Formats: sequence, C-alpha cells, structure tokens
Amino acid sequence: MTLPAAAPSTVREAAAHPVLGVAPASPAEAAAHFRASLAFHTDVSDVAAALAAGGEAGFVLVDTRSAEAWDQGHVPGALHLPTALVPQRAEALLDRSVPVVVHCWGPGCDGAARAALALAELGYRVKEMLGGFEYWVREGFAYETREGGERRAADPLTAPAEGGACGC
Repeated sequence: MTLPAAAPSTVREAAAHPVLGVAPASPAEAAAHFRASLAFHTDVSDVAAALAAGGEAGFVLVDTRSAEAWDQGHVPGALHLPTALVPQRAEALLDRSVPVVVHCWGPGCDGAARAALALAELGYRVKEMLGGFEYWVREGFAYETREGGERRAADPLTAPAEGGACGC
C-alpha cells in the first residue's frame, strides 16, 4: 500500500508544486464553491435521466446552436433558440417560471454560456448543460436529424460502454 505524500514543507516547495502550489480551499469554502457550481451547471446524464423519467422534466432544454447545427442533430424535445436570437425570441418561447437548461456544441464552445447570460439578464433561471450536444452523442443518447432519429454507441471514454449513466 502506498502512503500519501507529505504536504510540501517549505514555501519554496509549495510554490514549485504543480498541484499544491496554491493550497486547497477550506472544506467550507470548497462546499460553497461546489454548491454554487451545481446551481449553474448540470450534465448530460442528469438531463437525459430527467427527460426519460416521464412526465414533466421541470425545465425546458434549449439548444443555442445555429439552424445548420440543429439540422445536423439535436436532442429530442429540445427547443431551438440560437444564442444570437435570445434577446428577440426568448419571451415568446419561454415561460419565466420554468427553469431553462441551455447547451451548445460542446466543451470548446461558449455559446451556451453566452445564451445563459442573456437569459439570466432577461429574468430567467438558467443552467448550462456541460458537454453540450457533443457529449449527448458521445454518451450514447438518441438524437434527431432532419433525416430522423439516430443513436451512436457510447464512447467508453465518456460513459459506460453499455450506454448507461456514469453512476456518479
């Protein structure tokens, strides 16, 4: 059994340490940070589970990508509202009493964050779905294209090979 390494003992060692060069937050600060993070974000597996549970999911899922991206593939039941059109169309499409979960292409795109900001500024309660459409597909969930429904096998680097939720 390997014992954990001791914490850096000198200021010089701490500054040079790639992980502990900045000390971890206190447990209370960490709890506040992660609680706040969960108020702003959700993930693909949790959204899929809520949508699959039947009945009302309790939120509306909004795809903030372009029309071309939407046609290439989108989550069944999602509402299409491109980021650039949020200020003009949100009020006609969304109910302020229903939380909104936004997503864009994937982790390398900030379109969902920009849409979430615009929606929050308009008075909507909003969360961002981490991973976006990319991880929806990579985790093996069904999606729709202009040609019909599709589903790919789960990428074993993002979800269990049998396509279930990660279990976290």
